[in-house]
Amino acid sequence: MDKLTAMSVFTRVVERGSFTAAAEELRLSRAMTSKHVQDLEAHLGVGLLNRTTRRVSLTEEGRLYHALCVQILADITEAEQSVAERQAEPQGTLRLNTAVSFGTHHIAPAIVDFTTLHPRVRVDMTLVDRVVDLVDEGYDLAIRIGTLASSSLIARRLAPCRLVVCASPEYLARSGRPAHPADLADHNCLGYTYGALTDTWRFIGPGGEVAVPISGNLQINNGDALRSAALRGHGVVLLPTFIIGPDLKAGTLERVLPDYAPPDMGIHAVYPPGRHLPAKVRSFIDFLAQRFGDHPEWDAWREM
Repeated sequence: MDKLTAMSVFTRVVERGSFTAAAEELRLSRAMTSKHVQDLEAHLGVGLLNRTTRRVSLTEEGRLYHALCVQILADITEAEQSVAERQAEPQGTLRLNTAVSFGTHHIAPAIVDFTTLHPRVRVDMTLVDRVVDLVDEGYDLAIRIGTLASSSLIARRLAPCRLVVCASPEYLARSGRPAHPADLADHNCLGYTYGALTDTWRFIGPGGEVAVPISGNLQINNGDALRSAALRGHGVVLLPTFIIGPDLKAGTLERVLPDYAPPDMGIHAVYPPGRHLPAKVRSFIDFLAQRFGDHPEWDAWREM
């Protein structure tokens, strides 16, 4: 007896409500359809169906066994489709959302390289500094930065997101170099108005966590704009290294307070839960994870 075939025939009889209807759908004779179920009952040693001339109904044992059969057959289908997806060439439109600065500096170049490898994929990317609803707004994937809120979304870490306090050499020569987070009270600290970095900066130092209030004459809701102000010697900034890494490497911005590091944040790919992850989504996530990793190119300044 082919158990999987017998289980499939049994579930179809239950769903169709009769041997005749199931036989027609399966393109089997009624006798063969009935034999599959009878063989299954003989193997299990219990009756699965109550039979009348007009319809069939489940016995108590049959109800339990039917539920298990449905799950087993669904799991087999999922396994087969998952393997097939891995062999499939990524194709179709990938709807992607990410933050403005990270998308501009790192995701856009990555998309160019990815679509060169997979020319049948078309990417529709939206850059916005807010958390979008992936399901309601129809996105396949989002790249998010920071601590993830609890949700039903599936997340995969792609890279660290390190924050650094820095200023231009000109500013530091003019205003001095802070030695402790408390010294920031004497500096023009440029605030990022989107998120939790507006008026308090947090650090982990030799004595544990330190939180200091900051103030300055400029607040902006965009990291690239803050970088531009810092490069012109306007003040001290706290920014992710995916924005200022090249400046730190070139020396046009200098790190201050090296013994007091802001808590690291992660960069994650998040996507809605589902039985099957399309090849276009899976391949892009794998591509980004390999491209960025634990030592992304924007942190090359740390090796100097």
